[in-house]
Amino acid sequence: MMGRRERQRSLFDAQTLPHQVPADSFYGRMAAHSDVLFADEDLEGMYCADNGRTSLPPSLMSGMTLLQFHDDVSDREAVERAKYDLRWKVALGLSLDYAGFDPSSLSYFRKRLVDNGQERYAFARFIAVGRAAGFISDTVTLLTDTTAAQGAGAVQDTYTLIRKAIRKLLQQLGYGKSRRRRGLSPRVQALVATYVQRDSKANIDWSDPQERETQLKQLVQDAEASLDLAAAEHGDDADVLACAWLLVKILGDDLVLDEQGDPQLGQGTAPDRVISITDPEMRHGRKSRAQRFDGFKVGVTADLESDMILDIADIPAAGGDGQHLLAAVQRAEAETGATVERVLADGAYGSGQNLEACAQHTPEPIDLCTPCQRPTDAEIDKSAFDIDLEAKAATCPQGIIVSGRDRHDSEGRPFLCFQFPRDCCESCPLFKRCVRSKIQGRSVRTSVHETYLRAQRARQDSGEFKAIYRQRSRVERIIAELVHHGLRKTRYIGQSKRQLQRLWLAAAVNLKRLFALAEAKAVDLRLLLGSRQPTRAAPLAHAGAAASR
Repeated sequence: MMGRRERQRSLFDAQTLPHQVPADSFYGRMAAHSDVLFADEDLEGMYCADNGRTSLPPSLMSGMTLLQFHDDVSDREAVERAKYDLRWKVALGLSLDYAGFDPSSLSYFRKRLVDNGQERYAFARFIAVGRAAGFISDTVTLLTDTTAAQGAGAVQDTYTLIRKAIRKLLQQLGYGKSRRRRGLSPRVQALVATYVQRDSKANIDWSDPQERETQLKQLVQDAEASLDLAAAEHGDDADVLACAWLLVKILGDDLVLDEQGDPQLGQGTAPDRVISITDPEMRHGRKSRAQRFDGFKVGVTADLESDMILDIADIPAAGGDGQHLLAAVQRAEAETGATVERVLADGAYGSGQNLEACAQHTPEPIDLCTPCQRPTDAEIDKSAFDIDLEAKAATCPQGIIVSGRDRHDSEGRPFLCFQFPRDCCESCPLFKRCVRSKIQGRSVRTSVHETYLRAQRARQDSGEFKAIYRQRSRVERIIAELVHHGLRKTRYIGQSKRQLQRLWLAAAVNLKRLFALAEAKAVDLRLLLGSRQPTRAAPLAHAGAAASR
């Protein structure tokens, strides 16, 4: 049964007693709006009607969750601050003698939000208030970028990954329970003893390559035996299949067979390699050649005019940033009801596919203001060739002209391929910088989005483009503020819980922005918050979030 905040003020109310919390601080401004910031009735659907013990008021839990992410503290520290920190008492409207509650209640509240599809509650509420106040216009220009976030799991080597995956599979089969260990075959008993009962790294000389090779072979044999056992006992159980798939993926990503058929560690890194059994969704990622991270990316999309965050998304670490652009635009439009007229993004978003999708966006085209990648001085890029699409002819930097041949990609889309003669290329002073093949001359192929790419390359050198694109850097400041409040540290395992963390952190930053905008524009924010602006339907769900619920 849902609990409610009492309207009767205590004699020891921190807000009414003299205190030193500045009125213009985040805590002081939150205190001035604490009675209208969240309402118990907003989340009434998450609780049963009149059954069981009364819950902690959802308005109080919402306020504490917001402050928890704003101050980047744990559940236990959040409860401690509610009991002893005057800033939190003032912000939440608590009494000086407030007794607090068990920290696990915050975890239960987050789970209740996820289970009831309310993880966007605070984020959507503040967006709706910003819209009603006129801070977010009917047409918006978006700033978008991504940043790295460290995963919550431990990064493990191949030996540990296989060992932990075997243990996880055996436990899912029920061998972690003593009643399942009776009457087992000697082979299964050995597996359970090694991976379930003991669960420790092999006692070998890890500096000896031969001992490491022998250990790897033993791990693979045990993995295959565990997979056979799973197939024989629970071949149709979804949870068992998930654990078995994880083990098979680790073996396939990390190992190769030598000429004798023995397993060896593979060279390089598989594109979607699992790096942690603790959090199997973690991946290696890169923001640049020099900057590698282990965990996830977070996509941040903000409004240029108000600096309010309109979308924040937990996305996989692997892969390019640009592939998530259209989904972010759709979510921002669904969240605000506004029309996106322009997007400012860095070169990672300047693909032909994105340019075409934005040009064909309905109801109005989107002006994607992003630079196309430029070639380095060490190579002769395709952009150095003069390509006439109508005449199907290409002219190289030295004036050699060749005709193109029609080709089609795997999806049946047409493109042109130009092949320059080898003898002409060898006599060219640009040969070493231009030709990569050891047999043929330089070859150039157009993109299926060539028209959009050529237009964007021509546009990005204009003064108008440079003046507009200069504003893109503002998103870096917004991301830096999120990082200051803990964006880089992923607290939870599971996509839906990670997304909840991103959303409530963004809600805290948006609330700070609402306070500043309301003060600058003399808007009565209390009136707007108290009017209970209806939030829009939840935007397009992430595939990972839907799968994890």
